[in-house]
Amino acid sequence: MADLTPTPSNPGLHVSKPSPSAPAKASAVCRCGASATATGDAQVRALVEGYTANHGRAHQEQDR
Repeated sequence: MADLTPTPSNPGLHVSKPSPSAPAKASAVCRCGASATATGDAQVRALVEGYTANHGRAHQEQDR
């Protein structure tokens, strides 16, 4: 399986939760240079909400 971890050359958001009882983990890298990681369901949810509101597609829409 390919490494799905985002990098500056391949920005994005990656979330994993190997089992229902394991804590979720996430990493995000934006093409603007911002990056973040989170562990735990609540922290991952906050990271995803922040990334989608302020990075990723939000930057693409601003560039149009």
